[in-house]
Amino acid sequence: MVRTKPYVSIIVPCRNEAKYIECCVRSILAQEVPGVNFEVLVVDGMSDDGTRDTLTRLADTDPRLRIVDNPQQIVSTGLNLGIRASRGRVILRIDVHTEYAADYLLQCLSVLEETGADNVGGPWVACGRGYMGRAIAATFQSPFAVGGSRAHAPDYEGPVDTVYLGCWPREVFNKIGLFDEELVRNQDDEFNLRLVRAGGKIWQSARIKSRYATRGSLRALFRQYLQYGYWKVRVIQKHKMPASVMYLVPGVFVLTLLILAFASIIVPIARYGLGFTLGSYLCAVSAASVLTARQHSWSFLPLFPVIFACFHFSFGIGFVHGIADFVVLRRGARRQFEALTRESTRIVQ
Repeated sequence: MVRTKPYVSIIVPCRNEAKYIECCVRSILAQEVPGVNFEVLVVDGMSDDGTRDTLTRLADTDPRLRIVDNPQQIVSTGLNLGIRASRGRVILRIDVHTEYAADYLLQCLSVLEETGADNVGGPWVACGRGYMGRAIAATFQSPFAVGGSRAHAPDYEGPVDTVYLGCWPREVFNKIGLFDEELVRNQDDEFNLRLVRAGGKIWQSARIKSRYATRGSLRALFRQYLQYGYWKVRVIQKHKMPASVMYLVPGVFVLTLLILAFASIIVPIARYGLGFTLGSYLCAVSAASVLTARQHSWSFLPLFPVIFACFHFSFGIGFVHGIADFVVLRRGARRQFEALTRESTRIVQ
């Protein structure tokens, strides 16, 4: 039992993370912030791979660790359950598959106080394991892959529209509400969009250091960004605007290709437009691949065009699918939510 009310509540949503959870929790508990008490709430999506046994063992040895059940097994519900069960004046989110600097918590609190922001975080810096994982991590940092997002710029310091993970004063949730539980993906972007529209300030600091572990295969990457694109449509639909125009580009690109492909069957001249569009994209991918290889390693060059295409086409296809479901067919988000969670065997990160 924690005898002193914590100043910071650290929320960790997870499901079936037996390989990683102990290392993650121990690294969090080892964070040192003189004079600051904190609690760690691991919100477990009913794990069945031994994760819960590890958490129970760790909780028995450190009273700062608490376990909260998440029957719905997705991040948005997990975050909300953790926030409701927390007692701290500051809420900080942690991802199991991210490595954190020893002063991560200290820097979050310092930047929060110095800037007076409503949400602070560090750059979204990627790392990967193996040949494919490291190649994906390299493309992840490229502006061509993510539309020039400042969130991926390791040295950027200043205001942003959204930030990786997050650290908030508790009052923020009292003001604009919790995370949208309709969303399997993009709950962070939707929350930050609400925050900005309510007049809040989001700040990214290069002093807040972490390294995000990317997906290790093209199949996993494709599935991840397919879902990002799909649920982005629901966010735009709810708010009548995108957080950034860059989110529209992959969807518009894929939709243009589809229209030109169908049109070329009837109007032969449309084939020239299709060829020009694909040719222009191939030139852009080739140039971006060479620039990324110069920055990282030439050994990854053969993979870069395929990985860039995976980022763009998966998001774009997901976006078009989302338009078909949410806008054209007017299928409810709850139905899509239930369909996806039935398929999922682990919490969606």
